[in-house]
Amino acid sequence: MGVDPGLVATGFGVLEAGADGVTVRDAGVISTTTGQPLEARLNALHRAVHRIIELQGPGLLVVEDLYTEYKFPRTAILMGHARGVIYLAARQLGVAVVALAPSEVKRAMTGNGAAGKAQVQRAVQTVLGLKELPRPSHVADALGLAATGMSRMTGRFPTTGGGRTIGSFFSAAGAQKWPPHSPMSAVDRARIAVESVGPAVKPAGLAVESVRPAIKAARLAADPARSAVDPGRRA
Repeated sequence: MGVDPGLVATGFGVLEAGADGVTVRDAGVISTTTGQPLEARLNALHRAVHRIIELQGPGLLVVEDLYTEYKFPRTAILMGHARGVIYLAARQLGVAVVALAPSEVKRAMTGNGAAGKAQVQRAVQTVLGLKELPRPSHVADALGLAATGMSRMTGRFPTTGGGRTIGSFFSAAGAQKWPPHSPMSAVDRARIAVESVGPAVKPAGLAVESVRPAIKAARLAADPARSAVDPGRRA
């Protein structure tokens, strides 16, 4: 299973070697919401990766290694957080992890360690015999990582069995969004509950408003009676 880590979008791709070649079992993108706190986004990423590993049962997790240098240190720190929870999920499920440099994967897939994203996408499509170009580039990178990791394990580069694929890779976009139903926080559940009650509360509010004029008139009518009673009370 190849994983292209990212806090906003993490690509993943699962390959299975068989007698007739390699099959793409699953591929997609794990997305997190930019408006959420960092800890919530890391939790969502960890839970998604953990779930995919549980479902697919890979023998090896191949993660893209950190670049040797970043122009923006904050980017490197956030990437480190994302990689950390991915490694944690693998460790919790007893799956070995290997990190590969982007240049090594590009060289294995295209013969050029400095290949661009479009070139990598086309190479992954050709090598794995995919009917469609793997999109977005995170998915192509993840499949490239998986293929390169498989070649390390088996000693030979994977070949396809006539472009056969199973899983969600038939979609028009070339990948699924994961998780299909993101786990909701307690705050989200409370907000939805309040919003669902809102339509019922609104008519009740209108009914109350319609009664208020009658109540006001009754109060005005009662005021003269109170004035007549008050003098007797004082006596």
